[in-house]
Amino acid sequence: MTTLDLAIRGGTVVAPDGARRADVGIADGRIVAVAGGLDDAARSDLDATGLHVLPGAVDAHVHFNDPGRTAYEGFESGTRAAAAGGTTTIVDMPLNAQPPTIDARAFDRKRAVAERTALVDFALWGGLVPGDVGRLDELAGRGVVGFKAFMSDTTMPEFAMADDLTLYEGMTRAATLGLPVAVHAENEAITSALAARARREGRRGVRGYLASRPAIAEIEAIGRALLLSEETGCALHVVHVSTGRGVALVAEARARGVDATCETCPHYLVFDEDDAERLGAAGKCAPPLRPARERDALWAAIGDIALVASDHSPSLPELKQGDDFFAIWGGITGCQVLLGVLLDAGHHERGLALEQVAALSAAGAARRFRLPGKGRIEPGADADLALVDLGGETALGAGTLLHRHPHSPWAGRTLRGRIARTLVRGTTVFAGGRVAGPPAGRLVTPENTEES
Repeated sequence: MTTLDLAIRGGTVVAPDGARRADVGIADGRIVAVAGGLDDAARSDLDATGLHVLPGAVDAHVHFNDPGRTAYEGFESGTRAAAAGGTTTIVDMPLNAQPPTIDARAFDRKRAVAERTALVDFALWGGLVPGDVGRLDELAGRGVVGFKAFMSDTTMPEFAMADDLTLYEGMTRAATLGLPVAVHAENEAITSALAARARREGRRGVRGYLASRPAIAEIEAIGRALLLSEETGCALHVVHVSTGRGVALVAEARARGVDATCETCPHYLVFDEDDAERLGAAGKCAPPLRPARERDALWAAIGDIALVASDHSPSLPELKQGDDFFAIWGGITGCQVLLGVLLDAGHHERGLALEQVAALSAAGAARRFRLPGKGRIEPGADADLALVDLGGETALGAGTLLHRHPHSPWAGRTLRGRIARTLVRGTTVFAGGRVAGPPAGRLVTPENTEES
């Protein structure tokens, strides 16, 4: 009989084949047993009676700003918020740091900051920008999960939009390296021309902005990225899809053998264009919030969506102010609500099975980006767990949202379901509404990444 470090007893474990009453035995940061009535002795016992035990969420799309932009959100505050929401692994995007993560030196600088300050485990995206294809190998050698490219203007000169040749050559190299390319898919020619016209005509408010980024801009760019993926043999991941038609394009390509997946975000699953007008700057993002029919189409297509990610993109408060909506920072603050929104709007409101909640919030990202030990509750996996009181509530506001700056479209909402405890590799990092323990996040790199 094994002596466990921790036994979580009496909870309802959410496994891929359904939820069942079981105990979870943990040793050396890993799950060693999942069984009913586990009788192994443990140095510590945790009573989970009345709670559901889910895999800790894996948020594959966050924008923290370390190193360089120290006044913005960083790994310290961002991962505290993530832990409060039941997230145990985040994957950080490459563009917001200074320098951006487009070479090995920049990767090393970001890793050093994250290892010093992150409360949860982390992985890193590398960047694909013009003139940088030759550096993809060194980023792969450091352990990036893949390469992020923008098909529209980033507004950041240090991380330029990838033109079609950059995408083609970058995907060709990424395919050889065995890593995916992730794209922000919006047609720049359409969006920039419509934005310029709206501003010339004085339509600088929320509705003018929404009209400048129509659904066709997203759909066309997804189609183009899929063609490049199919031609090069590169795995493609389309981030923050906001339209049902975009999801359908990816599903159709996958059905004909293209290695393509997509994600959506909590804000596209809950808010619509009327909410954008009500929320103002806190609800500005790109692609923008869509008409309610597109939100409903995403729910209808949820089985074709690989994962849900927050696209947490914070800014300084002053950048979320002004009369010209086009000039306001475009980004949703939301890394704390990923699992909570799926429980509230998915499970409680729409009857989404808990195993599908777990797949969308954890297993899908871990599987797509080959994160070893993450996203599942089974022997051998990391003991990354979210203990959830489905009958409880989470009031989101100044006292509970832990990200650095206060603006968020989620502030003022109450979610059905409460994160009672979050554990990373068997250690409690959040419990009773408070962060517990010092930063102990580790870098996670994809398994079995080899150049062919």
